[in-house]
Amino acid sequence: MDILSTVLLALAGFLLGAVPFSVIVGRLFLRKNIQDFGDGNPGAVNVFRAGSVKVGLLAVFLDIAKGVPFVFLAHAWLELPALSVVAVAVSAILGHAFSPFLRWHGGKAVSITFGVLMALPEYQAFFAFTAFVVAGTLFVENDSWVMVLGAAATLALLAVIGEPSWVILLISFILALYIFKHFDGLRSLPRLHGRLIRWLEAKTRGSTPV
Repeated sequence: MDILSTVLLALAGFLLGAVPFSVIVGRLFLRKNIQDFGDGNPGAVNVFRAGSVKVGLLAVFLDIAKGVPFVFLAHAWLELPALSVVAVAVSAILGHAFSPFLRWHGGKAVSITFGVLMALPEYQAFFAFTAFVVAGTLFVENDSWVMVLGAAATLALLAVIGEPSWVILLISFILALYIFKHFDGLRSLPRLHGRLIRWLEAKTRGSTPV
């Protein structure tokens, strides 16, 4: 029964994760193909680039939310073993990263990661990942490095504080996927010149940062 439940939830999580909500809301509300903007990624960031903060926030919410339900069901409702929960979580993230609805292309798996981690019974992973990503966004220039370093720092912290091995396994997978999906952005070394530093520099010059 656990095996069947795991397979069904993993499949459902993959299919829900594969739904390109950012592309859908871009077409519905903006009448634009968001893949024509920025880096061509079918993610929420390009909804903002397409010209709408409100629709961008909706896309972020939907991309986060789709990582929650089946992971939550796996541990909270069906009380499946930890490795089954990991399988469902991984499937949801893979669905977003390699969507069959986009010819096996997909987003960079950032927003859905927050949703998956939010749904886990071990909240330390979610809070650690969020804190490291926010800190990286403030101080590191390159967004690809922000995500990879955020995942790496989360993995290191969870290992030090003795989190269960299944949580370590999941974060290790997320880190490996980020390296793969963000590989082009990792070709240049990270620079400590993030948003907070730019804001401070702009304030000292008496101008407003872009």
